[in-house]
Amino acid sequence: MKRITISLLIALVFFALAAFAQTPTTAQEFFERGIAYGNKGDYDRAIADFTQAIRLNPNYTDAYCVRGVMYAGKGDYDKAIADFTQAIRLSPNYAVVYCSRGSAYYYKGDYDRAIADYTQAIRLNPNDTAAYCGRGVMYADKGDYDRAIADCTQAIKLNLTNAEAYFVRGIAYDNKGDHDRAIADYTQAIKLDPNYADAYCARGLSYEDKGDNSKAIADYEAALRIDPNNAVAKRSLEILKSR
Repeated sequence: MKRITISLLIALVFFALAAFAQTPTTAQEFFERGIAYGNKGDYDRAIADFTQAIRLNPNYTDAYCVRGVMYAGKGDYDKAIADFTQAIRLSPNYAVVYCSRGSAYYYKGDYDRAIADYTQAIRLNPNDTAAYCGRGVMYADKGDYDRAIADCTQAIKLNLTNAEAYFVRGIAYDNKGDHDRAIADYTQAIKLDPNYADAYCARGLSYEDKGDNSKAIADYEAALRIDPNNAVAKRSLEILKSR
């Protein structure tokens, strides 16, 4: 029985490899291979396959959308935005594309357009946790902390395991001077994602603001164990230990 099982597994592997090696001929086949390349982090080959899928089917909304994600992954936000915009032209009610374009605008520093896209995503899908969280980040970066808190709170209501929403809400509370609520949110973010170096660092800063230097040092050290290149944690730790 074991020999049969192993033989079947080997056969399945060879079939999978053979299927992957076959040259696609349809838009769907190019799209599927592009997804496989994207999952492997091979953005250039993924983009090439999505481009071919679009040549074969110029109205392929998902191909534009995912090619945009690949461009964003490469840091080419202008091309990402162009693809997301075309996907929206083809499917104006596709909420996730507005959210993706909003993120691209964010990375370009265009917060107002990002907010507009996140808002449209929420209109189309009121349960879009990522859109609420993304808009909350925008409001926090613009200094509108009350709106940031409101959006992150809604994101948390929709998804209690959203570590980023707790983190961003913590940042907003910190900037309003409410360090206790900020610490509570950073702590929850860390519980949900124990490798969240920025949450440890932010909590350390909150403890430092409250005068609890021993807890601040512990958090900075935890952040550096996860991310040895965390400049904020490294500098803050050096200053505290030099006192």
